[in-house]
Amino acid sequence: MNNKIDFLPVLLGSDQNAYGMARSFHEAYGITSVAIGKGQLPATDNSRIVKVAVEEPRLEEDEVFVKTLLDYAASVASAGKKLLLVSCGDNYTKLLARNQDKLKGAYLFNSTDSKTYERLSIKKNFYDVCDEFGFDYPKTVECDYSNYKNIETPFEFPIVIKPSNSVAYWNCSFQGKKKVFIASSEPEFRAILDAIYSSSYKDTLVLQEFIPGNDDAMRVVNCYCGMDGKVRLLVMGNVLLEEHTAQGIGSYAAIIPGRDDALAAQIIGFLEKIGYTGFINIDLKKDCRDGTGKYKFFEMNLRQGRSSYFVTAAGYNLAKFLVDDVVYGKKQKLVIGEAGGCLWSIIPAKVIYAFVGNEELKAQAKALVKSGKHIKHLLYKPDMTPKRYLYFIINQHKYMKKYKENFQKKGYDIKK
Repeated sequence: MNNKIDFLPVLLGSDQNAYGMARSFHEAYGITSVAIGKGQLPATDNSRIVKVAVEEPRLEEDEVFVKTLLDYAASVASAGKKLLLVSCGDNYTKLLARNQDKLKGAYLFNSTDSKTYERLSIKKNFYDVCDEFGFDYPKTVECDYSNYKNIETPFEFPIVIKPSNSVAYWNCSFQGKKKVFIASSEPEFRAILDAIYSSSYKDTLVLQEFIPGNDDAMRVVNCYCGMDGKVRLLVMGNVLLEEHTAQGIGSYAAIIPGRDDALAAQIIGFLEKIGYTGFINIDLKKDCRDGTGKYKFFEMNLRQGRSSYFVTAAGYNLAKFLVDDVVYGKKQKLVIGEAGGCLWSIIPAKVIYAFVGNEELKAQAKALVKSGKHIKHLLYKPDMTPKRYLYFIINQHKYMKKYKENFQKKGYDIKK
């Protein structure tokens, strides 16, 4: 580790998001991050730039969460470095929002408060916020465990079905589970509701009209909001492909940075009005049905997203914005990312070429690949140990088969 650096990044989680943040820290400062999580995941295994310091299966329990973090802080206190805590998952953001007062003094961090977390992360509350601030969103109704058997289908099919409480849904299990479902018929709609509520998940479900368009109609906006409530960074991404496996639906697999100043101004005004602090990741879709191309807001994730390394790849290092603000208290001007510049993906270029239907985007992707601007954040030369390289090659090799088997299959097998 670089001994001239007076802070140590402590990442909550060990997935691809955590690895993307660790790579951002390493690129900016040449340092190795540590991670604390429920377990070791492949994305951060055998790494030189991030070490999983603590594995605690019960980390999602408040008392265990606080004790684990305080114990770790005490164990490294003699090193004399400031500990910079960074959440890399929804569950950890929620825990940090609830327990931040207990961690102040041991850690530096920039996190939203518990009230804001509940307001923006729970979908039924989020849509109230959309109404308040004039954000368009898909027509939406809700059902819950008490009334789902009697609810009438609210829209024409297809209908999107997703959990309001993503943390609770992540922790449930049932046969045929997917991150998001799209029901194409009445029998399928009923089977999905029955399957979800047969599990431990008893919270609200969001039933939503399907906005036409392929993956390339999706947009993602990543922001960093300083501790003073001012937006310091906003970078928009044009999605080329999402993942299509059961647990990956809705996670982005390939992005080229974009720009829309009107949208940026709307989001900045909103975030600064509510005094938001920390990272935020916003999912939208362009709706071209009425010819206006309005953006429909889907959700806000109160953290940097799993795909957010595309921001660093485009030249706006996420770690540096955080460190300059939280560790060094430097004044920062607003930066809005430019369009183009790189192609970020977790998938091979051949998968992009095979499954992206938008020929203009495909041509742009090919040009970026040809010019050496195709960035895969798990493929990082300073961290290519033999075991990591083998994992990367095997991981990449599986993607073509995954897409062939799962592309556009977001329904439910009612024969299960």
